[in-house]
Amino acid sequence: MGLKKSFVLLSAVSVVVSLLLIGAVFIICGAIADQYPSGGISITSDGIVRELEGPTRGQARVINILGWVEVFSCILVPVGCLGIASLMFYQLKLKKPIAVLQMGTERIREHDLTFSIPEISGDELGQVCAAFETMRAEMVRTNQELWRQAEERKRLNAAFSHDLRNPVTVLKGTVKLLQQGTADEHALERLETYVLRLERYVEAMSSIQQLEQMPVQKKEVRLSMLQDEVEETARLLAPGVRTEVCVNDRCLHSSVALDHGLFLTVVENLIGNAARYARSIIDINISVAREGLILSVNDDGSGYPAKLIQDGPKPFGKMEEEAAHFGMGLYICQMLCMKHGGILRLENDRNGGARATALF
Repeated sequence: MGLKKSFVLLSAVSVVVSLLLIGAVFIICGAIADQYPSGGISITSDGIVRELEGPTRGQARVINILGWVEVFSCILVPVGCLGIASLMFYQLKLKKPIAVLQMGTERIREHDLTFSIPEISGDELGQVCAAFETMRAEMVRTNQELWRQAEERKRLNAAFSHDLRNPVTVLKGTVKLLQQGTADEHALERLETYVLRLERYVEAMSSIQQLEQMPVQKKEVRLSMLQDEVEETARLLAPGVRTEVCVNDRCLHSSVALDHGLFLTVVENLIGNAARYARSIIDINISVAREGLILSVNDDGSGYPAKLIQDGPKPFGKMEEEAAHFGMGLYICQMLCMKHGGILRLENDRNGGARATALF
């Protein structure tokens, strides 16, 4: 029942009860007073007048008190009934909702949203409590969204730093070869390619809010060109390890549609990751199947941890604590493969070493 109806009902009941109690008081007082002589005279039918016995002084005092009781009952009984009705109204309709709302405001003031407002009733205060719970849940959702955005920005910054490292390494290696006078004829072309790639990457990263929003711009690329770029990347990122790049001869002169820059990002991450753990050799295979382009990077290192293979790459998932690495490389590769409609599969070779297979 609503607050207004409840208040009117309790007030009406208190009025009725007070009238009944007043009537009962008058009846009881009248019955007691009737037991005492009232005095006066009586006239019989034959005209004889007799003086009646009057009340004694004590009886008169009692009758007087009964009269005052009747008078005060007309004031005290309604006030008392209304007071009791007010207390009942507070206990039944106000006490619990007010306590719940006070508890909620105190918890929010202490920046604690790990509580819930129970369903009190269907009246107006119950609706206020329900609205309060909705507000609390919305604040929780908003805080979670802000936290998620902060974490996403952290991931994005880490990915940005991580993906810049490999192109910068290639540029530094090329500059070093130029300084030593041992650079090949493609050194300047490679410098221009990587500078343009860095420029496009910075523009793309500055225009997105989430890593998953990174745009994919597919174009036809010949496999022979991809082979040359993979060999060059392996030579620069894994200088102390023997690398072998193998491309299926039947597919060597064919073309595939993919985002060239994102593909090279995956290549750099997988080769750079393999170079950190390989003992002596890295095998890289590129092939075209019905599903799409397959890039496989194998090393003879210690292999992937079982938890990484089981759960998959996670943001900032480091296998060991290194300040120079954010633990984002495999996660970025997985995201870029998924944006190409493919997957990243991690496994350990039976003969030892790790294998990362990227499907575009």
